[in-house]
Amino acid sequence: MKPVSHAHAFARSDRSPLGVWWWTVDRWMLGVVALLIGIGVLMSFAASPAAAARMNIGDPFHFAVRQCVFAGAAAFVLLTISMLDVKGVRRAAFFIWLFAIAVMIALPFIGHSAKGATRWLQFGSFTFQPSEYMKPALIILVAWMFAEGQKGQGVPGVSIAFGLYAISVGLLLIQPDVGQTVLITVAFGAAFWMAGVPMSWVMLLGATAIAGLSSTYFLFPHVASRVDRFLSPDKADTHQVDRAAEAISAGGFFGRGPGEGVMKRHVPDLHTDFIYSVGAEEYGLIFSLLLVALFGFVVVRGLYRAMKLSDPFEQVAAAGLFVLVGQQAIINVAVNLNLIPTKGMTLPFISYGGSSMLAMGLTMGLALALTRRRPGAYTPTEGLAKAGAYA
Repeated sequence: MKPVSHAHAFARSDRSPLGVWWWTVDRWMLGVVALLIGIGVLMSFAASPAAAARMNIGDPFHFAVRQCVFAGAAAFVLLTISMLDVKGVRRAAFFIWLFAIAVMIALPFIGHSAKGATRWLQFGSFTFQPSEYMKPALIILVAWMFAEGQKGQGVPGVSIAFGLYAISVGLLLIQPDVGQTVLITVAFGAAFWMAGVPMSWVMLLGATAIAGLSSTYFLFPHVASRVDRFLSPDKADTHQVDRAAEAISAGGFFGRGPGEGVMKRHVPDLHTDFIYSVGAEEYGLIFSLLLVALFGFVVVRGLYRAMKLSDPFEQVAAAGLFVLVGQQAIINVAVNLNLIPTKGMTLPFISYGGSSMLAMGLTMGLALALTRRRPGAYTPTEGLAKAGAYA
């Protein structure tokens, strides 16, 4: 049953920008993302005391309070960006990419180093990671270039797309950030494939990507040590992963209960990369599966809606963004379950972190903007043509 206020504020005849947005946006997707943000805030309250104690921060809810602020800011970014039209999405992506790349070029000189990599700018107590914002912007730009190239009007779309990708990946490897490079490469490959290029090209890109990924083992000592630790855990310090695995198994089906987690005190990155194991310990397997199901819903529904779009650019861009979100969630959960070597990859909307939270708000905002029910946006077979009356 709908609240009266909503029905009144957003009548179908409402022509205000907010009214039009409400009737054209994917409200199911919006609801699930809101639920994920809420779970992220809940998890930060579970993880914050242990993380604050480990870092000798007096306020036990230091990280939880900050996460609430980040969650509010991310929700604002998501809602604002989702109101953009297609031209606005392209324009925003272009300027965000330019700005992020400019900051990434400056990072070796003015960046903040941590754990052997220079990926952040430090502003007081806030760290800004430009690569997080560059990812969704890049996917939209390459989708745009692929679409322009297909029009046959002499625009070298594929060449420009590869150029944008090469610049982005080159700057990531200077930091070095192999995890984000893998993420971008898979999403770029997916966009490339969905743009309808010959399969032989996709296979060539895949082979090059595998060769490039293999070479990182020999080029970057931290990658080699992580892979070695994963392949022969008996010979190396696998403290983080072992504690995370113990936390997950200690949770059982229904968990120890809110705030009752014990293992989290021994997991160094518990509020960021290993938040999944904190949730599994306190809320159990049922909660873990629900979380995975929510991400599954976002990705599957997102890809389904993207497939139904009639414009090639919107189709590839939206699908690429959902691949980005899904892939990041899969990598984070796989690391927690010790299925792949550790990567500094956050769980979208759940892990603590300002850059990660805001960038996810941006990514989902762009995806929601592209999948809105505009006149002619969807193929009539989908039964959404009638929605044009409200766009």
